[in-house]
Amino acid sequence: MQHFILLLSYLIGSISFIIGLKMLSHPDTARKGNLYAAVGMTIAILATIFLYTDENGNHLGNYLWIFGGLIIGTVVGTMIAKKVQMTAMPQMVSLFNGMGGACAAIISIVEFRHFIHKQENPSTNLIEDAMNAIAGVLHPHATATHANDKLILLTILLGLVIGTVSFFGSMIAFGKLNGNINDKTLAGQQVINIGLLLIVIVLIVAILTGFIGISITALFWTLFVIAALYGILFVMPIGGADMPVVISLLNSFTGVAAAFGGFLYSNPVMLTGGILVGSAGTILTMLMCKAMNRSLTNVIVGAFGGNAAASGISADAGGAFKEISLSDSAVLMAYSKKVVIVPGYGLAVAQAQHICHELEKLLEEKGVEVCYAIHPVAGRMPGHMNVLLAEADVPYEKLKEMEEINPEFAQTDVVLILGANDVVNPAAKTDPASPIYGMPILEVENASHVIVNKRSMKPGYAGIENMLFFQPKTSMLFGDAKKVLQDLVSELKSM
Repeated sequence: MQHFILLLSYLIGSISFIIGLKMLSHPDTARKGNLYAAVGMTIAILATIFLYTDENGNHLGNYLWIFGGLIIGTVVGTMIAKKVQMTAMPQMVSLFNGMGGACAAIISIVEFRHFIHKQENPSTNLIEDAMNAIAGVLHPHATATHANDKLILLTILLGLVIGTVSFFGSMIAFGKLNGNINDKTLAGQQVINIGLLLIVIVLIVAILTGFIGISITALFWTLFVIAALYGILFVMPIGGADMPVVISLLNSFTGVAAAFGGFLYSNPVMLTGGILVGSAGTILTMLMCKAMNRSLTNVIVGAFGGNAAASGISADAGGAFKEISLSDSAVLMAYSKKVVIVPGYGLAVAQAQHICHELEKLLEEKGVEVCYAIHPVAGRMPGHMNVLLAEADVPYEKLKEMEEINPEFAQTDVVLILGANDVVNPAAKTDPASPIYGMPILEVENASHVIVNKRSMKPGYAGIENMLFFQPKTSMLFGDAKKVLQDLVSELKSM
């Protein structure tokens, strides 16, 4: 009966993950979906703590350590989540994702020690020995237990590699997003990364087959070091608007590593959760690579991204730009038929999503059609702008993806760009030497008027000049996004 309740709890947890993931696809249900998945996880955790027994019928025990860790983790996680600003959300995602990868790697380390202990202290169970002897007669070159041990060892090694890469890669991503680490590219970066991957494969084969005359424990720790080095070098050279793809890929790594842990423990809810995270992250990564016209292979070998300096692109190839006043901007938008707002990281930095929503409502009261153009990699993580605007209660129907909005720019009177840069840069279509060349962009230059709000003329995250700012139809509106939007709202109210 106890085992049945445990399996039922795992089933409830797995179903809640699937339902929660489905509900996350829409802002109206995303919060409930997150809560459903959290409740399912809580049920699965409590069931494991109180109902799980090993092959000898022993419960987990160590309740003081278990609940101590749960309480500390809950308090720390809650405090961080409540205090984090929307601009720092990508860093928090990278940090939490790295912790997941670390947990998966630790599971592999612990289970490797158990595996070695089992090999050094073989079973004295007469029935098990008899079954192995029969298997040895039927299969002279390998017993059933031997094949099973190899499968377990392979799972441990894969969990170690993927979890370690995810942890160290996520920590580097956290440092880069937080401004503590700069982009660094080594000479022959691709060759080095491919070489490290080959060494990882060789070490896994060596541990499984024993063809190298070194203890598998030494090889295991060597594998850990090489995986950590690859995780660092994999993310270190990546810069610019490519970072959201890397975060998504690292997230999928953590999911896969967790799935290996579920396989090791024969835990269906852990396996389901890992598979869902891994597959969702992989699909999102592929979609984002397609949106940026990048190759997933290049992501893996570390040839992804880079800044203008690394690509030999000058940031001084601009020209003359023109400014527009707040009053002129307000008049231009108020007497338009259609206005499209393009949110970017500058909007997030200024925490201006609420006042932006107020501007949208004021324009609609004056008969102006208003919508938002969302680029797949706007911001610093996947879905950053969607989350930002959902926080301000912007209707989901007003958020239009790039494929949907691009044909509409030709019929748009005014495009208001708030802190976006690389995702509207025409160099992606016209300059083969640009590091973002080939990346699909929001084709805002097709609109009748373009108003760009920025703090200064400094280049965007990719480190390259944006020629859109110097086109005849473009006007610059300098200032903090929140202050500028507040002034625009005041101007509109006084009209």
